Amino acid sequence: MKGNVLETLIGAVVVIVAALFLVFAYSQAGINPEGGYELSARFDRVGALKVGADVRISGIKVGTVVAERLDPKTFAAVVHFTVNPDIKLPVDTAAKISSESLLGTDYLSLEPGGSDENLKPGQQIRYTQGAIDLLSLVGQAIFSATGHAPAGGKSGAPAAAPKAPALQPPSLGPAAPAPEAK
Repeated sequence: MKGNVLETLIGAVVVIVAALFLVFAYSQAGINPEGGYELSARFDRVGALKVGADVRISGIKVGTVVAERLDPKTFAAVVHFTVNPDIKLPVDTAAKISSESLLGTDYLSLEPGGSDENLKPGQQIRYTQGAIDLLSLVGQAIFSATGHAPAGGKSGAPAAAPKAPALQPPSLGPAAPAPEAK
């Protein structure tokens, strides 16, 4: 009987520790229970931006990306995000996708404008800049540093280098006649 009581107590401690861990993880995840108001923005490229990514102003988290979808007519990426209700953004606010570092996570950066009129819930931000494709930039830097450009606009193979003129031996005077073949 004592074994069953001990097992029950150990099980209860494990459940309590698991519950405390979940509460701690939820509080550290930065999930905003208030929700805020939702806005959207269109981008030509979202890179590695994911649902749950931060929305920041001046590096401070003010919201969360809640959805991403592809517009079937324009093929633009539409990003829906929330902003804390106490932050009122001007209608000329700009949105761009940034990265914490070279290998860091992507986030949505907002740059408030100077308009007196504010965005209303559900409106779309008009001024956007998509994610930068670092691999393309590195490839362009390599090609420009070596003096080669991609052939015919195709990436991958460098353009053919011009042929160097054939080297001629120095002339030492009049050439001797060639021997006749017998």
